[in-house]
Amino acid sequence: MLVLEQVESFYGRSRALQDISLQIPKGEITAVLGRNGVGKTTLLKTIMNLTTRMGGRIMLDGMDLSNAPTYRRARSGIAYVPQGRQIIPDFTVRENILMGAFASPSPSSEIPTLVPELFPYLMENLDRAGGLLSGGQQQQLAIARALAARPSILLLDEPTEGIQPNIVEEIQRIILRLNREEAMTIVLVDQNIAFIRQASQSFTILEKGRIVSSGMIPNLNDAAIARHLAV
Repeated sequence: MLVLEQVESFYGRSRALQDISLQIPKGEITAVLGRNGVGKTTLLKTIMNLTTRMGGRIMLDGMDLSNAPTYRRARSGIAYVPQGRQIIPDFTVRENILMGAFASPSPSSEIPTLVPELFPYLMENLDRAGGLLSGGQQQQLAIARALAARPSILLLDEPTEGIQPNIVEEIQRIILRLNREEAMTIVLVDQNIAFIRQASQSFTILEKGRIVSSGMIPNLNDAAIARHLAV
């Protein structure tokens, strides 16, 4: 279980998160919801130690990661797929994927067997530059790169944002498979409420850097959506 206790997070002097206490159960999908700019991306970055500084505690299976640098958090089993993909455009598909392997507890020059099963297109284009792929294909590449670290927890920030509908469906299928067949714990930031309800077991809603609602997915009713998520 990943546990956050009274976490606050800063960009410079600006406090972006405050008093975040959250339990992310092993083997489940936890959805993080909220309007734009409320701290969803910051929450994922804080888990990876990618903000200026944080307070409070972050625990993974009883191990205190609060002061751990990013690479140690990655090697403890947490992988992050950022919003906007952030692949390296001049690197080949193969090189982008294997970048993720450096974060594995046992670094390898081999692509994990799960990647060809999930992303056959990428395997057919290993020598193609990542920058030549479509947005949806780059998103698949970013997920494949994260999987090369052989994580137990996957942080996904808007994985279907701005990509073509057929690849949206494919990425949603992959998320479900990773969770239900590979028992991967997933923290999912997404705006698609229908998919959140289908895929997730629990949810947390943020406003102004604070948790304002959380619970099991059956409690994510239309009233909660209208109050906290409607624009």
